[in-house]
Amino acid sequence: MLPVSPAPSIVQIDALASVTLAILLFFIGKATAARFDVLQRYGIPESVIGGVLCALLCSLLYYAAGIEIDFSLGLRDVLLLYFFAALGLNSSIGQLFSGGRLLVLLVLLSCAFMLIQNLAGMGLASLFGMDHRAGLMVGSIALTGGVGTTLAWAPYFNDTLQIQGATDLGLVTNMVGLVSACVIGGPMASWLIRRHAIQASANANVEVGTLHGDHSRDRLDYHGVLLALFWLNVALMLGQLISNALGHTGLNLPGFVGCLLAGIALRSCGDVLGRRHAELWNLPSMRPGIALVSDICLGLFLTMALMGLKLWQLQPLLGFISMAMLVQVSLVVLFTVLVVFRAMGGNYEAAVVCAGFGGITLGSTATAVANMGAVTRQYGAAPLAFLIVPLVCGFFIDLANALLIGWLLR
Repeated sequence: MLPVSPAPSIVQIDALASVTLAILLFFIGKATAARFDVLQRYGIPESVIGGVLCALLCSLLYYAAGIEIDFSLGLRDVLLLYFFAALGLNSSIGQLFSGGRLLVLLVLLSCAFMLIQNLAGMGLASLFGMDHRAGLMVGSIALTGGVGTTLAWAPYFNDTLQIQGATDLGLVTNMVGLVSACVIGGPMASWLIRRHAIQASANANVEVGTLHGDHSRDRLDYHGVLLALFWLNVALMLGQLISNALGHTGLNLPGFVGCLLAGIALRSCGDVLGRRHAELWNLPSMRPGIALVSDICLGLFLTMALMGLKLWQLQPLLGFISMAMLVQVSLVVLFTVLVVFRAMGGNYEAAVVCAGFGGITLGSTATAVANMGAVTRQYGAAPLAFLIVPLVCGFFIDLANALLIGWLLR
């Protein structure tokens, strides 16, 4: 064990400096990714790179000089709410059901695997002599849910369940899961294609991100961005009301669920409103602004979440985290190859979906799309996979995961 100072000197970094550093770290991550091909090949986000580098540097300062850096990260949670509100505003009811039978099937498979993830995590926590509920942090909270779900549930685990270190445990699990998803996604699909002699797509015109269509002609303008900010703020306020109402029913759901539902509700009402009052709802004008705010909020959120990691606090849990991730990654590979591939049709589209399934269960929507993009660039387009996987990642799974976690905790 490395020697540490019994009383480290704590250096407080205020909110403005923390946000400014997060922006700098994002650019550092971007420059690092451009320099190392392996980071680009596996699609590691710039925000993750910058945040992890900061966490490692803070750990080095702690062990070498006895200095503990304490960032003020209050804005982080607000950024998360904006991201999910934007996700809701971009999700029309028609799109949510356009995937048909395969979309429903993938949602059911993902829900079934979340239950397997959580049972495995809770069992391992008990095996290591920990509170079995801590296993949820190495289950669907951190892996399927991602950083946002981890930080949304962390206060409940820390304050109500008195499980100390739950935040760092979940964030480190998510970080390892993100990298693991990038490593296994593409190779799984390539192995399935070769193993079953699957005929690859004849369409070499790859279109990544076809969920929202091609809006390359859209451009940012003053009124569109201001209108986007207005409706995002309305979604946050309405989301708070929805979360409070859900809380009275006994459901313990994170705040972002309310913002996601509020965004979807506003989108449905706005599509009707825009027919008569285009000055209040003009989606083509708003969409670039919504996308810009969403991307900025997600990038800064991920950076701030990871830069605040205090890795030295996880030293006693390294054995548990290592074993948990070995088990969880193995379960993902087995379930994907033996169940998901066959259930989704056993064809080329199914193989591409399998590449994305690692992102669903271990990483994020961005990881899933990056994995599928790597496969389709090599073997050809898979438009159905690019439709249903982002829908499952970006909407259905977040709601199902919140309900499942609440049920398991009860």
